[in-house]
Amino acid sequence: MQALGERSRPEMAMATPMHAFALAAVISVVALAASTAAASGGWDVADATFYGDMSGKATMGGDCGYGDLFTQGYGLANTAVSGVLFNNYETCGACYEVRCFNDTRGCRQGSSIHVTVTSLCPPDPKLPGGGLCQPPRKHFDMSEAMYTRIATTPYAGSIPIQFRRVPCAKAGGIKFQIKGNPWWILVLVYNVGGSGDVASVSVRGSSGSGAWRPMEREWGQNWQITKTPELMGQALSFQVTTGDGKCNVSPNSGGEEGGDETEKL
Repeated sequence: MQALGERSRPEMAMATPMHAFALAAVISVVALAASTAAASGGWDVADATFYGDMSGKATMGGDCGYGDLFTQGYGLANTAVSGVLFNNYETCGACYEVRCFNDTRGCRQGSSIHVTVTSLCPPDPKLPGGGLCQPPRKHFDMSEAMYTRIATTPYAGSIPIQFRRVPCAKAGGIKFQIKGNPWWILVLVYNVGGSGDVASVSVRGSSGSGAWRPMEREWGQNWQITKTPELMGQALSFQVTTGDGKCNVSPNSGGEEGGDETEKL
């Protein structure tokens, strides 16, 4: 059931690039600690609504490209954010503490939630002024399960909130879902602890010069590199730099934090 006053929002459809010989694999890296050095700050103000129902099915997929949020560890603790917060995919994976405030009837007093950014809340041209997510408005459009933990009723509509960036506590380390063929590799990076967001990704094979090759963000947390026939048959390692500048590399790179299980194409 939608909150009253909430805009009409279509379910997000996850884009699926069509490439021959695509394969999917999930690999893990040693855990990134949820460090207090991760981006944290003071409280800011926004508004919040929810979309979908208590099952959370409508929140699956989304503009960050995670897909099934349950199998990938995010579950119902997810939110879409307006463009000013989404920042052209750069906030994907970031974690926020959110609490309702300044509304004695709509707020569940003393409660707060932690949510991960998994999608964009777009403006709605059919609504006056573009709706709740029209820039420069700051808005959280979350799962109903999270909304009802800070609101007294699902009928409270758009409620005033305070929010702040907090470290992401993720178990099991960074994970990768890989698709590819001899000319193209696409990697979904997820389950990132600490700052949660990803600033850059590089890849290298287990043979050859050993140089890291930078990947580019295709969309969300999907990173790609093209013209890669020389990487076929090699074990791949990834270097992930998070938004706070911390670098996580694979064991054979001689970097700071070892520990990935490499994957062959």
